[in-house]
Amino acid sequence: MSKPLYLGELLLYWCPSCNVPVLGKECSCGENTKHVTITPPGDIRPAFQYEIDLINSVAQKQFNAPLITDDRVVVLNKSPYDDRMDEIIVDGEVLGNIRFEIERLRWTLLLRINGARRIFDGNDRNSLKSWVVIDPGAEKFILGGASVLAPGVSDADPDIAEWDEVVVLNDDGEVLAAGRARMDGSRMLERGKGVAVKVRFKESPADITVPEGGQTWDMTVEANENYLMDFVERSHKFINNVSSSIDRPVTVSYSGGKDSLAVLHLVSECLDDYELLFADTGIEFPETVQNAIDVAEYYDKPLRSISAGEAFWNSVDNFGPPSVEVRWCCKVCKLGPITQIIDDNYENGCLTFIGQRKYESDTRAKSESVWKNPWVGNQVAAAPIQNWTAMHVWLYIFKHDLPYNPMYEEGFDRIGCWLCPSSSVADLIRLKETHPEMEKRLNDCLLSYAERMGLSEEWVRHGFWRWKKLPPQLREIAKKKGINLIPKCSDSGKLNFSVTSGYRPCKQGGISAEGSFDAAIDLEKLENTGMLKAVGKPAYMEGVISLLQGEENRAQIFASGTVTARSDTDKKARSLMRKVEFSVRRALLCSGCGVCIGKCSDNGIRMKKGVAVIGNKCTHCGRCIEVCPVIKFNS
Repeated sequence: MSKPLYLGELLLYWCPSCNVPVLGKECSCGENTKHVTITPPGDIRPAFQYEIDLINSVAQKQFNAPLITDDRVVVLNKSPYDDRMDEIIVDGEVLGNIRFEIERLRWTLLLRINGARRIFDGNDRNSLKSWVVIDPGAEKFILGGASVLAPGVSDADPDIAEWDEVVVLNDDGEVLAAGRARMDGSRMLERGKGVAVKVRFKESPADITVPEGGQTWDMTVEANENYLMDFVERSHKFINNVSSSIDRPVTVSYSGGKDSLAVLHLVSECLDDYELLFADTGIEFPETVQNAIDVAEYYDKPLRSISAGEAFWNSVDNFGPPSVEVRWCCKVCKLGPITQIIDDNYENGCLTFIGQRKYESDTRAKSESVWKNPWVGNQVAAAPIQNWTAMHVWLYIFKHDLPYNPMYEEGFDRIGCWLCPSSSVADLIRLKETHPEMEKRLNDCLLSYAERMGLSEEWVRHGFWRWKKLPPQLREIAKKKGINLIPKCSDSGKLNFSVTSGYRPCKQGGISAEGSFDAAIDLEKLENTGMLKAVGKPAYMEGVISLLQGEENRAQIFASGTVTARSDTDKKARSLMRKVEFSVRRALLCSGCGVCIGKCSDNGIRMKKGVAVIGNKCTHCGRCIEVCPVIKFNS
């Protein structure tokens, strides 16, 4: 299990008197709050009605009853997982998790004990689903941490399927545990051998008291007035200090998201003279583009905007789908337009306040609060809400009734490019419901790419296109389902190559170049010929080759034909990319002429079965690359 990711203090408390979440140890009513234990990093946020309805629909499907039965303040806490997963906090208790399981492509509710009690206590189990009753003699073993064994089952819902989430009850119908079925209900009732339920949570039976509902987010804002005021005052001080010390025109980078909206309002409370920047990547939600227009009118400020138009769709055939490792789209669709906006409107550059927060990622947690954009050279960026959680942001928005993007109410917890490879599969499936024509365009593009690469429709459906090298958990899912992950190489003698470069906006520092051949490549041939040794030290793994040149320069070559290069300058990254491209061409297209052998003063190259092979004597000087006829006449 990976270590918890702490990016800041876990700030969720609950007022027992007001029954609302509070961002500190004392409610505005004067009552001491109780701390709620949540999973780091703790970027808590309100649940909108769509999300509450989703939780209840999943609960209804799994257990034949809703989890949240009346109007209550519901808090969600995004937790680390393969896709989307949120802890569900109601009345100061974590009732469970709702997560999207990529293997089954569906939402699943994982109840904690208090959540299970809200559904099962006082109800006839025969009107519910997914329950298992155990013999009295098995109870102490379950509470001691054991799984439920089939011989210990006295009764069960016969419709339970293997891998369903289930609730374990005693003979009196009291909740003892919750977990996942390891056999179906009919087998449990046979009381044979084997594990019936793998227990996740367990607790001795106890009565529960559910507080009276009816709380609202307006009441929550009031309860957090003192904490909100403190954070706002600190942000105001930051904005005033930075704007007075940096003699440049002030701008606010507006993305259509909640964080940039909060920053915009904070700036509006401090300064009169500022403008809005909006880079339309061409793959924004239509609602986001309209929201940017509406917000500029709301604040009565100029909106400096530019659209990348069809840049993404015009480039995707060259680069292939973007991935978490290879975000060529950031350079093509975002950094270029931002640079152009600033160059066209601010001769001497500008100061830009942005909605960056440390709770979003480890990289942002380590970021400075003020920095010079290394790619947009005449822009100084500043982050006035660096220490805010998403809850601070939303309470501030609710307090001032700000015009936030309506897509948040549609179940999207992040607003940005709608096809971003960092999006969850859950969001991409939701897209089919909210914007079917956009989802179809993406899906058609992905299916076409998969067909060219010899990959399956399942590779697309399970969202594996979002990675060049899948994380271990997703590789296991692919293996279990028999989904091939390695593209098939092309026999074409002509290889087209496209490249872009720029600052790595989603990672910490550095310059990256991303490129792609228009076909999959044979990594085994690259390994057998050793051609990459002319550039640096290669390491070979399934589906990818990593290359180290010196201490700072690194490259990766993927079977799909994608190549990435990273360095500390754009020039070095592009140079490394070019040498890698040439070396791939040499490996795949070598004619066996032997010109390179005569050029190598270290006798590091020999002929084997009609092609040149670079051996371990190579010093990575690269002189053999320059003389190769493949490079002179076929690149």
